[in-house]
Amino acid sequence: MKYTPQQLLHDPFLNKGTAFSQAERDAYGLNGLLPSAIQTLDQQVRQAYAQYQSKANMLEQRLFLMQLFNTNHVLYYKLFSEHIAEFMPVVYDPTIADTIENYSALFVEPQNATYLSIDAQDDIEAALKHSANGRDIRLIVVSDAEGILGIGDWGTQGVDIAVGKLMVYTAAAGIDPSQVLPVVLDAGTNNQQLLDDDLYLGNRHKRVYGDEYHAFVDKFVATAEKLFPKLYLHFEDFGRANAADILDQYKDQITTFNDDIQGTGIIVLAGMLGALNISKQKMTDQVYLSYGAGTAGAGIAARVYEEFLQQGMAPEEAKKHFYLVDKQGLLFADDPTLTPAQRRFARERSEFANADELTTLEAAVKAIHPTVLVGTSTQPGTFTESIVKEMAAHTDRPIIFPLSNPTKLAEATAADLITWTQGKALVATGIPAAPVAYNGVTYEIGQANNALVYPGLGLGTIAAASKLLTDDMISAAAHSLGGIVDPKQAGAAVLPPVTKLDAFSKTVAVAVAKQAVADGLNQEPIADVAQAVANAQWHPEYHDLTVDVEK
Repeated sequence: MKYTPQQLLHDPFLNKGTAFSQAERDAYGLNGLLPSAIQTLDQQVRQAYAQYQSKANMLEQRLFLMQLFNTNHVLYYKLFSEHIAEFMPVVYDPTIADTIENYSALFVEPQNATYLSIDAQDDIEAALKHSANGRDIRLIVVSDAEGILGIGDWGTQGVDIAVGKLMVYTAAAGIDPSQVLPVVLDAGTNNQQLLDDDLYLGNRHKRVYGDEYHAFVDKFVATAEKLFPKLYLHFEDFGRANAADILDQYKDQITTFNDDIQGTGIIVLAGMLGALNISKQKMTDQVYLSYGAGTAGAGIAARVYEEFLQQGMAPEEAKKHFYLVDKQGLLFADDPTLTPAQRRFARERSEFANADELTTLEAAVKAIHPTVLVGTSTQPGTFTESIVKEMAAHTDRPIIFPLSNPTKLAEATAADLITWTQGKALVATGIPAAPVAYNGVTYEIGQANNALVYPGLGLGTIAAASKLLTDDMISAAAHSLGGIVDPKQAGAAVLPPVTKLDAFSKTVAVAVAKQAVADGLNQEPIADVAQAVANAQWHPEYHDLTVDVEK
């Protein structure tokens, strides 16, 4: 194929920068358009990392990395793969929250994303075609940005969450960046700060709901499925009013995934399995309390509940082990404001002599005696010392996962939880946490980071060309992670470290693909699942473009 010099230098899928060989420079007219020295990819990586280290803070580091991504995908992902644990909080959470909040002001270029407007639905097909530009799209991350992380509605600025998520898919699992597409569905925003900002780049009207909104989503899904027949469609950070409904509508029709509902559930289940490997307790003996009953909180409870069923417990008996607490306190079935996902686990007031008093987390903990406490509330510091000590008084090894992020929204710190329970708590956090030294033991703190799951889940599903993503495949992913914990190590983490994200992503992918094949969901014959996963992986390497010229 004959490329123009400008195409090679300005297309991040093709650009090698100073690594174009002399033969490539001769063949494509690049002589004089680059410095004379010809560098290797490894030299470029060292050079780029030195520039990264010179930046004053994480936001500046992220902006530098995004500039590199816009310029040269191979170099960007090679650098990312060599520093994956260090870069994760810079490329994604928590630093991505800052760039989303400032996206319009910082906007430089669209980063291969597709911006679809509820006010211009006739443009959907053309926009997706032009964004793909002939590429074989296998993975789309789409957001309407109503429920971004713990920071709420950020309109079209939430496109950055889709861009960042796809970067992790590639860095962690080797999803080919030429086969992915970030998409934002701009249905407006209820964030008055954005509507009043003359720099805001999205639709300047209140967010649209109801039939008009769902028709917009349906049109996008139908068009994407038509254009990209082997698509894995990942929904991200939709609001609680829509997220579960959309997943329920499509999960049995197409290969789809909602990370907030399913991904967080998988990683919490994996963390619980890891914790129970350490404590030697049974899953079905646990009493589960979620503080925060939104999309994530209810979704996590549903995933853990399914595990109770898979371990042989009857549905009605299993539900007795689950409690949801939100801003109104313990959720009761007579509350008319509950969503269907919340109502599933709501309790009857007749179960408690003091039901009307269970309006706080502390009151609920005293009444329920949970063995597992999961926080998705975005209410900082709410896992107080008195609550944690009350919990620990009724269980030998309390499992406590304060998951809200970014850092400023966490329900508790790992250090406090270890100290307040005298080292007995089995802790995972939603943000990176340093090891905690207590009474001569160093406690490694697992990060309940969805990135431990969703890249491998996607890779396994794509490698198997699975028709659907099923609960059995999701369970296989959780068990593959939960089984990695070393229970003999003092202070062992309940989840594997992000530093080995690439290896664990492959572990997850193979488990997921095996389950898909076992269930007959693969659209093409697969003789060797592990080989199919390996074949589906992309590696950041330069390829000789002169071969194309000779053809």
